[in-house]
Amino acid sequence: MPARRYITDDMIETFARDGVVLIPGLLREHVGALAAAVEDNMRDPSPFQRSYQPEDGSAPFFQDYCNWQRFPAYRQAMLDTDMAEAAALLMRSRTARIFHEHVLVKEPGNSMKTPWHQDQPYYLVEGRQSVSLWVPLDPVPREIALEYVKGSHLWGKDFRPQRFDGTALYQGDASEAVPDVEAKREDWPVAGFAMRPGDAVAFDFRTLHGAPANSTGNRRRAISFRWVGDDARFAKRQGRTSPPFPHLEFEDGAPFEGPDFPVGWPRALPQNG
Repeated sequence: MPARRYITDDMIETFARDGVVLIPGLLREHVGALAAAVEDNMRDPSPFQRSYQPEDGSAPFFQDYCNWQRFPAYRQAMLDTDMAEAAALLMRSRTARIFHEHVLVKEPGNSMKTPWHQDQPYYLVEGRQSVSLWVPLDPVPREIALEYVKGSHLWGKDFRPQRFDGTALYQGDASEAVPDVEAKREDWPVAGFAMRPGDAVAFDFRTLHGAPANSTGNRRRAISFRWVGDDARFAKRQGRTSPPFPHLEFEDGAPFEGPDFPVGWPRALPQNG
């Protein structure tokens, strides 16, 4: 199992307990190719690109997703490295299936904070076996690192999803609001990691997380590669999900499969759909 070069038993236990764990060097050899692909992606974004220009006129925050089939470097990172096996190990799943990738570029001086949120309520997939592998392509000092509330994936709650500009994702959603972590940070078990390019932070879709503005003079380019495990099922939501996958038709609770979501681990497993 090549991924055992990166994933220890202690990491698997930490991920299960805290919902987040740092994996040093997982994609370090692929940073150059991924950085070039991000530049291509920014020149040729998908129709689902969602970028934000802060009202104060500071630098933009570029986001795009579901481009792994358009840019070979994204595809190779997901299917030709140890990433898929690492995802399966962390999820304690027999399989690791691609959900999507999400590119996030905070330019130098960008003033926009990524608000505290969970990823799970935004998605058209449900399951207890899930992992995002957030991989920076630039050095990330602790002061601008993504942060996580340890253990929040075990609370049994799906908080109300909002877009990063503060607007509601689903109109009329009466689910519980995200807790105000910033109001009393000392009351929460917040974790964050200084990272080198090619490191990865693995976190559960239900782990509460957020990020500061990019107050530095350097770019903060990152890709979050998202995976699901054996128990994944389609989930109907109250509106257009993020990512939306508008072409898909599915039944609530049906097995999560199809050509948009191939199995990455084990590599020899026949593809469904």
